Amino acid sequence: MTTMKYRVNRRAALGLIGGSTASLLIPVPGARVNAQTLDKVSYQTNWRAQTEHGGFYLAATNGIYKKYGLDVEIRPGGPQQNPTQLLLGGRVDMIMGNSLEALSFAHENLPFLCIASIFQKDPQVLISHPGQGNDTLADLKGKPILIAAQARVGFWPFLKLKFGFQDEQIRPYTFNMAPFLADKKLTQQGFLSSEPFVIRKAGVDPVVHLLADAGFENYNTTITLSRKMVQEKKEVVQRFTDATLEGWAEYMKGGPGNAAANARILKDNPDMDQEKIDYALKVMNERGIVVSGDAKTLGIGAMTDARWASFYKTMSEAGVVPAGVDVKKAYSLDFVNKGIGKG
Repeated sequence: MTTMKYRVNRRAALGLIGGSTASLLIPVPGARVNAQTLDKVSYQTNWRAQTEHGGFYLAATNGIYKKYGLDVEIRPGGPQQNPTQLLLGGRVDMIMGNSLEALSFAHENLPFLCIASIFQKDPQVLISHPGQGNDTLADLKGKPILIAAQARVGFWPFLKLKFGFQDEQIRPYTFNMAPFLADKKLTQQGFLSSEPFVIRKAGVDPVVHLLADAGFENYNTTITLSRKMVQEKKEVVQRFTDATLEGWAEYMKGGPGNAAANARILKDNPDMDQEKIDYALKVMNERGIVVSGDAKTLGIGAMTDARWASFYKTMSEAGVVPAGVDVKKAYSLDFVNKGIGKG
């Protein structure tokens, strides 16, 4: 069968933004293309390439996105990138976000929402020295904790609400672990698969407090996009979601099947190495970051109305988000809970 090749009608593209795709294309007589026509989708991550992005990379490198008829561009984040601004500005189709961000969209009545959560557990942790009587989060009340500015409007209000922490405990965290390593009385923030690895390499076997296990229900590593894309390209969005969840199901198994994805991660992030990748995957599996809770029965990416309502109630009581927000504007369950990769 002959496949017609098309060229972009530049005048239509400039003057009919938002119009149908067909109106922007003009057939080129006699031209043929052999490759399958794939729908392009761009996805912006929240940081440099790492294990925590592995399922997206595997879906790309192992041909899963292509199998679903997609040409997906994974755009790594970094210190100079603000995924939310890129999404609001229409410079990317989808971003990696979290529940708090989505609740903010709902509060501000912005037309963006969350449609899947790869991480059932937010990997945010507090890290303490062993043998200092800091074996539980409750033990940390009144003690100095290194906290970054952003955490003050994130997980810190949750800790104040649940454990009675006070702002007087806060010491500035600059993402330099030297102060923590030099003072056994200090506790610091971190991510499950990152800072504890570095601390162990420095000779300390830390006590790691995973906030999610204490009731911090923030969905993390989400798929967040515009309502316009959901409405106009629902079928494309569903294919992207299914392919991504399939990629994550494969990536979490580890083994040789991850080789191409890990090679791409190492290429995109020269500061990464295989030992870090292996450690991160190990602890993500051990602590149920991806497959736990609702994901065990509903599949990877699972979300529920009950958990969204519960998290909103907690963060509203903590003063992070105001009362009266229509929480259901923050998310959609249309694309998940279909059993892909369930435990």
